[in-house]
Amino acid sequence: MINYSFSFYDLEYFLLIFVRVSMFVYIAPFFSMTNTPRNVRVLLSIFISYLLYNTLTPSQAVVTDSIVELALIVIKEAVTGLLIGLSANICLSILNFAGTIADMETGLSMVTIFDPATRQSTSITGGIYNYSFNLLMLSSGLYIYLLGALKDTYTLIPVNGAIFNSESLVNSALTFMADYILIGFRIMLPIFAAMLMLNAILGIMAKVSPQMNMFAVGVQLKIIVGLGILFLTVSLLPTAADMIYTEMKKMMVLFVKGMI
Repeated sequence: MINYSFSFYDLEYFLLIFVRVSMFVYIAPFFSMTNTPRNVRVLLSIFISYLLYNTLTPSQAVVTDSIVELALIVIKEAVTGLLIGLSANICLSILNFAGTIADMETGLSMVTIFDPATRQSTSITGGIYNYSFNLLMLSSGLYIYLLGALKDTYTLIPVNGAIFNSESLVNSALTFMADYILIGFRIMLPIFAAMLMLNAILGIMAKVSPQMNMFAVGVQLKIIVGLGILFLTVSLLPTAADMIYTEMKKMMVLFVKGMI
């Protein structure tokens, strides 16, 4: 006969864990894709919460006698999960930035596509980068690191143990903005360098042969050269993915430190 006791305080502790996990799954990379069924995300959050509940010590939970106090703890756990997931998700915006700049250089900036994962318009190159990096995320097992990082946050930030340091969080955001521009330009540097050389060649040809319409020729050449460089630099995508993943780990550490 199985004798399993489950008190009200255990249920409260489990629900507080579920709040942080569900907020993380809601916004974290790969898990938050809109083409992932909601039922799958809910069941995944419940399953992860159950595993964490069996791993953690329920005695760490704060016993509350007031509904207002419990609501404040729930809000705190929700914000904690959102910040942890957001610290990883914002790093993927670097890909949209790199794709937008690359399309501006190749003359494809006026063409946008609908991304079913985010339900937003994105550039062609940005869409290619996003799907390529998501595929690399699956093949490299980065989602395991994200779940492991979420588990480790309960050691550093126990339930109702988050202390939001606004100065540290703002400094983390400023650090990301600096890396955002740097990594974005490094990803699209081959296209940028090729377009710079092509513009120099077109400028020389315009001086040598003024009767040639360089505007009509240049638009076609930029598209052909840009797509060619994008095809030739496919082998460099794993290296670019390493930069994104390293930045993702760095941001998660900085944001967690801002809540300790």
